[in-house]
Amino acid sequence: MRTTTEQLPGLTLTNITLDAPLDNADPSAGTIEVFARVVTAEGGEALPYLVFLQGGPGHEAGRPTPTNPPWLARALQDFRVVLLDQRGTGRSTPVSSPMTAPLAGLGAAEQATYLTHFRADEIVNDCELFREFLCVRQWTVLGQSFGGFTTLHYLSTHAESLAGAIITGGLSAVRRPVDDVYAATWQIMIGKSETYYRHFPGDRARVRELSELCAQGEVALPNGDVVSPARFRTIGSNLGVQGGPELLHYLLELDHRSAGFANDLAHALPFVGRNPLYAVLHESSYADGVATRWSAERTMPDRVRDDVTLLGGEHLHRSVFAEDSELKPFAGTADLLADHEWNQLYFPERLAQADLPVAASVYYADAFVPREFSMETAALLPDCRPWVTSEYEHNGLRADTAVLDHLIGLLKGRRWL
Repeated sequence: MRTTTEQLPGLTLTNITLDAPLDNADPSAGTIEVFARVVTAEGGEALPYLVFLQGGPGHEAGRPTPTNPPWLARALQDFRVVLLDQRGTGRSTPVSSPMTAPLAGLGAAEQATYLTHFRADEIVNDCELFREFLCVRQWTVLGQSFGGFTTLHYLSTHAESLAGAIITGGLSAVRRPVDDVYAATWQIMIGKSETYYRHFPGDRARVRELSELCAQGEVALPNGDVVSPARFRTIGSNLGVQGGPELLHYLLELDHRSAGFANDLAHALPFVGRNPLYAVLHESSYADGVATRWSAERTMPDRVRDDVTLLGGEHLHRSVFAEDSELKPFAGTADLLADHEWNQLYFPERLAQADLPVAASVYYADAFVPREFSMETAALLPDCRPWVTSEYEHNGLRADTAVLDHLIGLLKGRRWL
């Protein structure tokens, strides 16, 4: 255990590193380090705690400044905020390459076994470790996207540790086959693609042209990796976030031979080697007691296969592990994880007993978490207060501080919709 304290203008940062079991069911599996940063505003030393669970999987918590992340200042009015680097990210024994610690020297099967302990269940166990370290009986959790999925597991297993929960774009499907989720998100992306071309009609021909250039091997990233048509299609993930369609339009107007295009394309692709856990564990985040077996690829509609201008979202193609030079070393591990029978994460009967306030934003046309499944899950919780809105996309928490302000109001019973 290590703690340090730092000061920023108006903020006190308490940095905490704890040793956590890799596998809470098997102490002999060893330990990893897990890091969290407690952010306290001046005068807020007696406020209750809010633990933030980042979207992902595979993303560390944001690094706080007085103005970033955008929602932090609003949260600090009511809470001390715990920014957890989920295991494998940031300062929590990061997983960056199969050739470096902690995966160095392990075969693909051993790597896959190691990474099975980086899902929502073990993240919740890490949260409990920090809650006990801070001597807190109950705290509130804020879960964004995958962090919301993790919050649902928290509600399924340790509801007694929570005073309340705020979920933004993260009411996951419960007891639904993973293929149902991906089939639904493909249909959502067809709609978003058509909406995009109504706003930017000239871009349809441009996407078709660039897809053909990808097929000819003429589109590459700054590191030299050639982009296939299947991988290029995933630029559609930008259609699911606030401001993303405009950024996509500006990308498409660049010459594909320019350094600017290559650089912007690298940042527009969701699955890249600079964040391997996001690719390697992505489909497992939807797996509630099943194997995924490359679900996104299997459920692609024929209409999408036949029309290269219909873009994808967070639809992982198996081929990305062959064409991304940094993800390529994970290919064997990813195959094994795709066939892994994942444990159940959500338990409807326990969710029905989680009698605490849950305020949740449900984005009407969310590209990644289908609204109809979110509402099914909301109905399982005895005191869920969903806010269904078409004003925001999946990243509404970062896009506008009004989102968190509204949800805190719902949580505290000041507003009902």
